[in-house]
Amino acid sequence: MDKKTVDGLLAAMVQSEKGISDLLFIEGKAPLVDAYGRLREFPLDPPGSVLTSDLIQDVADHIIGGNERFLASLAATGSCDCSYEVEGVVRLRVNIYKQNGRRAIVMRRFPSAIPTLEKLGLPPIFREIIREKHGIVLITGAAGSGKTTTLAAMINELNQTEPFHILTLEDPIEFLHPHGCAAISQRELGKDFPSFADGLRVALRQAPKVILVGEIRDRETMEIAMTASETGHLVFSTLHTVNAGQTISRIVGFFRRDEEEQVRQRLSGTLRYVVNQRLVSKVDGGRLLVTEILGSNLRTREVIRYGESESKTFNDIIEASSPLGWHTFDQSLLRAREQDLVTDETVVTHCTNKSKTRQQLDLLQKRRGKQEAAVSSGLKLDIVAPIKQPPESDQPARTASGRV
Repeated sequence: MDKKTVDGLLAAMVQSEKGISDLLFIEGKAPLVDAYGRLREFPLDPPGSVLTSDLIQDVADHIIGGNERFLASLAATGSCDCSYEVEGVVRLRVNIYKQNGRRAIVMRRFPSAIPTLEKLGLPPIFREIIREKHGIVLITGAAGSGKTTTLAAMINELNQTEPFHILTLEDPIEFLHPHGCAAISQRELGKDFPSFADGLRVALRQAPKVILVGEIRDRETMEIAMTASETGHLVFSTLHTVNAGQTISRIVGFFRRDEEEQVRQRLSGTLRYVVNQRLVSKVDGGRLLVTEILGSNLRTREVIRYGESESKTFNDIIEASSPLGWHTFDQSLLRAREQDLVTDETVVTHCTNKSKTRQQLDLLQKRRGKQEAAVSSGLKLDIVAPIKQPPESDQPARTASGRV
């Protein structure tokens, strides 16, 4: 399959409707597009045609282009990650993998424009996060929750406002940042460095102030990230975890049990923020980013060192620190419900404490009911018709006292 055919198919798919984030090629199905979290078929010619193993193999071979690293990864692990560009139309992150002994492909669309904090609607506390001078900031969440996009907006803000060197280690490079107030060096896994640990180790000799590591995947990368933050660097990275507690557990789990105490001690001194995020369905059919944010204070550091207990949890710390801009998922969801951005069902589906959240939703409905009743009552007073006075000649004469 030649480049013109592949590019034409991919361009037609990404332009077929709004909100497309992923393209899927799986044997026995028509090509699929993911629009706002729902899969839809992209019809082939003739109508009713489905993808064959040979067709998917041809598309995969064209994208891999004989790259030995990708072929070796596919043979050794059953999948490989790469990128592909339809010039002037779209850039894609591509995962080619084996299923049932045959190849399948999933492509993630890179947004064409570099995101900003304003466009993403991120809370004001994000401006405080990027003002940290050193330490580790983790953006966490499930695959496809927008972690890379959030990091790109934060790096973009720093690029526009701070005069220092920013170094990124990515797999692959998703957003190409032009130089702004800062100088940016963007390096790609496999092309510019062999592993995140090796790239991060060398980065310490490349005079960056800010280092972005696409993902912390192992003990070595985490250990170097802590070392970098201890030596005056601000390190941004991601983890596939669903909340703050799981994030700490995942990091500690990279190390041996006899190292746990030391790791917790170092982590309590270097971790600045854990931002967890999810995408939920909006009332208007799009998707809304909701976040949970844990910062660093005395209570946070204590729980990192000694672990959570029944009386000391990260969730309790976040709720108590709401005046600082920290917030839980449940608080974010309830705020979105107050603004009529999501439904009650969406809030209950994605919240953490379902019983408490249901109570909050009930209180919200009661408050709204009282407000509506007050407004309704006020309207009735406003529309009372004035008393019609009879003509002056028909009115009975009154005495000075007012009596007839």
